Amino acid sequence: MEKYGLLGYPLKHTMSPPIHKRLFELDGNTSAEYEVCELPPEELDKKAAYLNSLNGYNITIPYKVDIIKYLDGLDDSAKRYNSVNCVVRRGGKNIGYNTDCFGFLRSLEASGANLGGKVLQIGCGGVGRMMAIEAALHGAELTIVSLPEFIGGAEAAKKEALALAPSAKIKVITHKEISGNFDLLINASPVGMFPKTDECPVTEEVIKSCKFVFEVIYNPDVTKLMEIAEKNGIKAVGGMAMLVWQAAVAHEIWSGAKYRDEDIEVIIEDMKKLLKK
Repeated sequence: MEKYGLLGYPLKHTMSPPIHKRLFELDGNTSAEYEVCELPPEELDKKAAYLNSLNGYNITIPYKVDIIKYLDGLDDSAKRYNSVNCVVRRGGKNIGYNTDCFGFLRSLEASGANLGGKVLQIGCGGVGRMMAIEAALHGAELTIVSLPEFIGGAEAAKKEALALAPSAKIKVITHKEISGNFDLLINASPVGMFPKTDECPVTEEVIKSCKFVFEVIYNPDVTKLMEIAEKNGIKAVGGMAMLVWQAAVAHEIWSGAKYRDEDIEVIIEDMKKLLKK
């Protein structure tokens, strides 16, 4: 029997078990086990050998960097971000990947968004850093919007992106400096996340200047940003798509599984319903 798991702390509200259960069913691997390993930081060293005996496992906060020293190697995706959220045991070695970036790209691709055009990104911490770098690598003309107190972090991400894509067009501005039209608006900030669901990271005027909205937040499944976009006839995709797609990419790494966009879309919609219960 194949065994997989999730490492993180805390994991009280994780959506990973039901998502992976559905993916294993699509794989035809109904006997696979997926366990939740909610581990306080001081216990990681004692548990690492057990985790590395599994066929594969996912990693979330706060272990995406700390897990690296227990691995035998890193995929280019993990090297690029110095961050691992998926491990596969292959040929007796444990190799780390970063499927966040693949989940981001696959969810954009499945929804028909254009990452190579003019991109307005709100926020640049954590997952936002990855999104900014991927946008630069895919030829975007990128505008990063930051609060004044976080400008330093946004400038650091810009520097990282330019090191990987020297010809990229990137600028960092504050909210007051937003102007012009954009092909894609990415909200990589927590503004609008439960329980503060009435908040929106930008004005309606800014939203109306964008052709497509990508929201990193998955709770609620329709944020204020998405609501305003859809009211104005602008397509918007929520964070559940990215969450499910990055899990799907983990299965591709673990077993070589392949998925149709329409099958993943069913899981995304079902997970949204589950979240509301």
